[in-house]
Amino acid sequence: MKALHDVAAPAKLNLFLHVTGRRSDGYHLLQSAFMLIDWHDTLHFEVRTDGGISREDLGAALPADDLVLRAARALKAAGATALGVHIGIEKRVPAQAGMGGGSSDAASTLLALNRLWKLGFPLERLSRIGLQLGADVPFFLTGRNAWVEGVGEIMAPLTLPAGRFLVVKPEQGLETGLIFSDPSLKRDSETAIISGFAADPFGFGRNDLQGVAERLCPGVTQALEWLAARGLKGRMTGSGSAVFAQVLQDPELSGVPGAFQVRLCNGLAVHPLAGWATGNSLSVGGF
Repeated sequence: MKALHDVAAPAKLNLFLHVTGRRSDGYHLLQSAFMLIDWHDTLHFEVRTDGGISREDLGAALPADDLVLRAARALKAAGATALGVHIGIEKRVPAQAGMGGGSSDAASTLLALNRLWKLGFPLERLSRIGLQLGADVPFFLTGRNAWVEGVGEIMAPLTLPAGRFLVVKPEQGLETGLIFSDPSLKRDSETAIISGFAADPFGFGRNDLQGVAERLCPGVTQALEWLAARGLKGRMTGSGSAVFAQVLQDPELSGVPGAFQVRLCNGLAVHPLAGWATGNSLSVGGF
């Protein structure tokens, strides 16, 4: 048995999210900037020589067949390895928050097992496997913040200034499908350019999903109001329900509603596992 402890799976924030159209197959065309933050899950891996794949929840209980198990099975099949793994998960990033927690766990699983099983797959191959698991998985494999377009598959590396953020997750979560199927969703935002975003990266644009999310989930509005009461201009990340605001100094955190998860987070320039596989998976999206 060989253990690999304390493998991080960081969350992300969508600094903005615009919906610019809809394809004939129903998928929405998006523009966004993804930023890694230091709120993360921790995964523990132990190689099994019997070929089995198992999982242990060290914190909050996860679904019986989550993205971590699916990632491990997909990589095992692709690598035709006789080895297996036991995975312990310390879940800290909240689910249904728009922070990519499950996708990040899957990406860190692919990177860690690629090493432990000595498969030697390049990032491009890991990204193709990851894309079958979820649209955000390739982003977490890249190791870099990214400008994202298309249905999430087109990425370009993005250099961001250092930033500190107050992230608030209300008790309720949100299902992505409910937001994107809502007839009132704004689907015609003008196409943005990176240079316009770069002039004000933490204040640029908006989240086009936020209006629908606030109607479906009152906790989103309550979290935004809680930030506003502290003089902070918040917005939702991803498809919610977490919201965030940039802070220039640590704010007063008294009076946090009991059901809220509140955390001060720093942006990350690179993923903790950057360099664990060779190549540039950003090229999968055409850049």
